[in-house]
Amino acid sequence: MPTLDFKGKSLVYSHHLTVPSRTLETDAKKSLPLKGSKPSLDDNLIIHGDNLHALKALMPRYAGKIKCIYIDPPYNTGNEGWAYNDNVSSPMMQEWLKDKSPVDGEDLERHDKWLCMMWPRLHLLRELLAEDGVIFISIDDNEQHRLRMVMDEIFSEENFVANVVWQKRYVSNVTAGFVSDMHDHVVCYAKTIDDFSVNKLSRTPKQEADYKNPDNDPRGPWRAQDLSASKPYAAGRFTIIGPKGNKFDPPPNRYWRMNEQQYQKWLDEERITFGTSGTGRPMLKRFLSETQAGLTPNTWWDHKFAGHNKEATLELKTLHEGKAPFDTPKPVRLLTRILQLATNKDSIILDSFAGSGTTAHAVLTLNKEDGGNRKFILVECEDYADTITAERVRRVIKGVPKAKDETLKNGLDGSFTYCTLGDEISPEKMLTGENLPDYETLARHLVYTATGQAPDRIRKAKDKDGFFCETGDRLFYLIYEPDLAFLRSADSALNSDRAERITKQVKKKQKPAIVFATHKFMGQKELTQMDITFCGLPYGI
Repeated sequence: MPTLDFKGKSLVYSHHLTVPSRTLETDAKKSLPLKGSKPSLDDNLIIHGDNLHALKALMPRYAGKIKCIYIDPPYNTGNEGWAYNDNVSSPMMQEWLKDKSPVDGEDLERHDKWLCMMWPRLHLLRELLAEDGVIFISIDDNEQHRLRMVMDEIFSEENFVANVVWQKRYVSNVTAGFVSDMHDHVVCYAKTIDDFSVNKLSRTPKQEADYKNPDNDPRGPWRAQDLSASKPYAAGRFTIIGPKGNKFDPPPNRYWRMNEQQYQKWLDEERITFGTSGTGRPMLKRFLSETQAGLTPNTWWDHKFAGHNKEATLELKTLHEGKAPFDTPKPVRLLTRILQLATNKDSIILDSFAGSGTTAHAVLTLNKEDGGNRKFILVECEDYADTITAERVRRVIKGVPKAKDETLKNGLDGSFTYCTLGDEISPEKMLTGENLPDYETLARHLVYTATGQAPDRIRKAKDKDGFFCETGDRLFYLIYEPDLAFLRSADSALNSDRAERITKQVKKKQKPAIVFATHKFMGQKELTQMDITFCGLPYGI
C-alpha cells in the first residue's frame, strides 16, 4: 500500500507511545453535576488541556470503549495560526519548530507540521475506539487528500467507510477568487469494518407521502419500483404479458432484475402493477410497511439535511445574547446526523477538538428526543474551554430563555464534570512521594498497562488483600495506599498469608493473579507455583 512521507514522520512515528500518563483532576466550581451529586469522572466530561495528553489520560478508563469519535481539527488553511506544542524529545524537531509556531500561511512546511500534529493523536484515538466504533473527521480540501493517506496507514485502507461531502454554504461566495467553496468533507473510518454497522435513517413525512394506495391494497401504501436493471443477467431476458395482452420486453441494453420464476411469484402475490389502465409497463409494488428499517444514508449531505455554517453561527448567537464568540462552529444538525447513524442510546462519544461544544449539544439534544443515555467527552486545549465550550453546555442544560425552540428554552437536562490535567503518573515521583495517585486512578492505570484495555469495573470497597479487578483471563490485586509511610511499611508487602488467600481465589476462579505491591516477602519461584505474578511498585507502572 502506498504511504505518505512527510518531514518529521520518523520523529513522531512512535511519539504516542512516549506521551506520559497523567491524572484527571475534577473542578467542582466549573462542573454541573446532577442535583444532589458530586462531580465524577464517570459523568460526561469536559477536559481543559492539551488533547494529546488528555487522550493518554483517558486510556485507563476508556480504551476500547468509545463508540463514536468526531473531531474538527485545524483545517490548516494558513489563516488559523494554530500552535504545535507537542514535546517531541528530538533536538531536530525542536529546532524545526522553534521559529514557526503558531503556524501560519507563510510557513512553507505547515503541511508537514499539521501531519506531525495529527499522527500521534490519530493513533491514540484509534486505541480509544471500541471494535465496532467509528471516527468522523471534518476537513476541507487543504488537507483532505493527505488525511486520507494517513488514515489509510493508521486505520487501514480496508476500514474506510465513506467520504461524506457536506454542503456548508447554500449561497455562492461572490468574492471567491476562482470558484466558490461550498462544501467540507467528513471522512469516516471504522475501527474494524467487519464489526461495524450503520443505523438507517428515518423517513421524513414528505418521503412517506410518496407512498400511495390508489388500489386500496390491504397491505397499505406503496410505491412503484422499476423492474429493469442495467446489470447483465441472462435469466432476465424474457417477455412479460400484461393483463390486457400487451407484451413487455426489457428496455434496450437493460434486463429484468428477476427471472421468470421470481416474476411469477410476485404476480401471484399481486405485487406487480400495470398502472390504473392495466396497459402500463410492469412495476413492482414496494410497501411502506416493508421499509420501516429506514433509508440507507448516502455521501451527499445538503444543507437541508445537515445544516450549514450560517445556521451554526445563529445557534451560537441564540446561546450568547446575540454574539458569536467562536469563528467556525459546526451546526447541531450535522453532529446529530452523525450520532443518528453511528450510535445507540448508551454510546460514548468523544470530541478531542471540542471548539464551541457542538458535539455535547448534539448528544444532549438526541438524548432528549429519544430518551437515550449517550455520554460525551470533550477535550479543548484553548483558554475558552470554560467560557465558551463548557458555558454552552451549561446553558443548553439549564435552558435558553430567548430560544425559539421550546425544548431548548426549557433545557435539555444532563450534567458534566469539568476536568484539568493533573500530574504525571511516574515511578520517579512515586519514589519521593511527590505524586501519589489515588487508589482507583493507579488501579485503572495498571490494568490498562498490563492489558491495553480499560477495565469495566474497579472494586472500590477496600479488600484486605488488594483485589480490585477481574478480567476475562486474570485477577488483579493492588496493595497500596497513597501514603509514603504505608508504602515503606511491612503492611504494604505481599506476604505468605496474603499469597495463600490469593491462591485460593486463583484456584476457585481458575485464573492467574497479578499482584502489584512495593515489596514481597516470598520468592517469585514460590509465587509462580501458586500462579501469582508479582509486579513491584513503582516500577510496575
